[in-house]
Amino acid sequence: MTPTHALRLPPKPPARPAVDARWLGVLFVLGAVACFSGLDTASKAIGAMPVMMLVWFRYATQASATALTQWPSRGRALLRTRHPWLHALRGLLILSTSVCTNLALRAMPVGELTAIVMLTPLLMTLVGATFLHERVSPARWGLIAAAFCGALLVARPGATMLSWGLLMALLALALNTGFHLVTSRLSRTEDVGTMQFLTGCTGALAATLVLPFFWTSLGSWTTWALLALVCVFSTAGHWMLIVGYAKAGIATLTPLLYAQVAFSTLLGWLVFAHVPDALALAGIAVITLAGAACTWLSAREREQARGLAALEDASMEH
Repeated sequence: MTPTHALRLPPKPPARPAVDARWLGVLFVLGAVACFSGLDTASKAIGAMPVMMLVWFRYATQASATALTQWPSRGRALLRTRHPWLHALRGLLILSTSVCTNLALRAMPVGELTAIVMLTPLLMTLVGATFLHERVSPARWGLIAAAFCGALLVARPGATMLSWGLLMALLALALNTGFHLVTSRLSRTEDVGTMQFLTGCTGALAATLVLPFFWTSLGSWTTWALLALVCVFSTAGHWMLIVGYAKAGIATLTPLLYAQVAFSTLLGWLVFAHVPDALALAGIAVITLAGAACTWLSAREREQARGLAALEDASMEH
């Protein structure tokens, strides 16, 4: 009879734990904001190229990439929507935001512009409290006030970069806020793929209508290379953002969007040798920390409200 120890197999190595989907979501979102910073940096490096040409290439590429990846599996379902006019408005808002952002980039450093545009979630909170009568906790009011003080440190009325660049940055902030408010409304009933496809198509179509008035020869291969980078960064950034949100919840990942300020400031230093002064750095830090904290508090308050509602429903059933 064979000894029992001769039948024993060597112990199996412990199974490697699967990677938490939330960490994958974090990596994808950080990759997305790095792409968006690269997008702004490449757009600024292009220089004198007409802005409408730049945004046309960007949105035409984005719409084409979405169609190639989504249409084979979705078909006409990709076009189904209950709110076509809201999709058109969303597309026009993001196109207008891109135009104003690119105009501002010609007069402002990348990091400072990014910090101002990243005031969007705070401005959305302010709009919700003022016009939609949403409840805002004292802590969030304090963070909003701190962020706007940080914006004053960045913009500093009377500074050399003020005037045209700052006006375009503030307009981009307002338009971006409108874009996110419409997105919030559509996301309650609309498919994410449909939103991305129709937004890209609207932006490409609107830019195409005015493109003949702005078309010019690009000439240099360097310009073509930078333009290719703009298209790649834009398309890859939006794709990674969608995948990241699919891996982990919006509440977990949204504060990470403020990492774009750090990426943009770093790229501004590496590419354009722009180093913000002490006041601008302080303002950037205040906006980033206050914005991330406010976003986290908002998500936490929503989770608490949903928990209380669930408890109330359970008590009513019993």
